[in-house]
Amino acid sequence: MAEKILLVDDEAEFLEALSERMRVRGMDVVTSASAREALESVEQGGFDAVVLDLMMPGMDGLEALRILKQKDPKLQVILLTGHATVEKGVEAIKSGAMDLLEKPADIEVLTEKIKQASAQRMLLVSQEAEDKIKDILASKGW
Repeated sequence: MAEKILLVDDEAEFLEALSERMRVRGMDVVTSASAREALESVEQGGFDAVVLDLMMPGMDGLEALRILKQKDPKLQVILLTGHATVEKGVEAIKSGAMDLLEKPADIEVLTEKIKQASAQRMLLVSQEAEDKIKDILASKGW
């Protein structure tokens, strides 16, 4: 099954190039040119991972990350940045990012991170379903 990912970056050429490289690797890719647009796309649901630029005009990646994780704690977010600092990395991880990669990200490393994100999301969704079943069975006294 193809991973469904949302790529978010305000640099149109970068977004187009990266999305094409992900599609060539068999991924289902949706793109957004801003954090606000990404939040709207996530409302539709179904993403295995979000690859999010850290530095964007308007709402930056950290603010978007916090909102995304608040809306869906199981959502796996990988931040990309051309301006990495230790402080931003620590803040990103504390805010729920799965990882922070520097641009230009090695495509093989990014692909592997996306596959890990998809597996982690499936595990979290599966655990949530299992917990619901246990609650139902307990409430019925079975």
